[in-house]
Amino acid sequence: MTFSRYVALGDSFTEGVGDHAPELPGAVRGWADRVAAALDAASRAAGEPGLEYANLAIRGRKLKAVIDEQLAPALTMTPDLVTVHAGGNDILRPTVDLDELLAYYDDAIAQLVATGATVAIFTPHDPGGAPVFGTLRGRFAILAEGMRQIADTRGAVLVDYWRIRDFDDRRLWDFDRMHMSAVGHQRMAIAVLDALGVDHDLTPTSLPPTPELTTAQARSADLDWARRFLAPWIGRRLRGVSSGDDLTPRYPEPVAVEAVSSRCQLAQNASTASTEPTDANDCAAR
Repeated sequence: MTFSRYVALGDSFTEGVGDHAPELPGAVRGWADRVAAALDAASRAAGEPGLEYANLAIRGRKLKAVIDEQLAPALTMTPDLVTVHAGGNDILRPTVDLDELLAYYDDAIAQLVATGATVAIFTPHDPGGAPVFGTLRGRFAILAEGMRQIADTRGAVLVDYWRIRDFDDRRLWDFDRMHMSAVGHQRMAIAVLDALGVDHDLTPTSLPPTPELTTAQARSADLDWARRFLAPWIGRRLRGVSSGDDLTPRYPEPVAVEAVSSRCQLAQNASTASTEPTDANDCAAR
């Protein structure tokens, strides 16, 4: 299967937060960029012109904002592939009406499917025993089942994040414990391509040994995380602000992946998942 124009909608998950890349727009790469590069390669291998790619996702957006801000522009781009991820920022709020959210989401997915495009959606992940987010596991589970039902009803492709147990490993997560690391984004790109039935050569990144921490070291790491991430995150919630308030989409219009890749922005890193940021000068020299 090949595609000619791919548009990615969503929040920080799709924007690429956690996959640090200072040389790229937004200073992140992410699974969607990796998928775009693989789709471009598949298109060219089939003798087709290659892929155009737009990424409208912005961190911090709740589900209705994703739909209200990103659906109409996406429809005007006439993509043949759309991915949509939303809802994670809603279920972290003190109160949420999941039935209302799912109905709103269902209507948006129906509109996208009606265009004839292939539409891929995601369940949330399973927070399991995570010390903070695990307390909301019931909400995550309800949203996951709702997404499965929408995929079944609308004929969308489902990427069942909940059931990808690799993400139980903390090494697939960034320091903030909320967003995937570069290793995690590489794993997600593989899951998306597999769900779409696209041939690719992406492989999971080899993981470093699991650090063995003493009780004191683990406690110190938890306190550092709470100071550097949790407290500022709670502060933003209390002030009603988001880390994405002043941001614009990384790729607001479809761009040829080949052209972007020539500037070391997509395909050059599609099959790797270095956890170290790449210097912009080093990128230009490669």
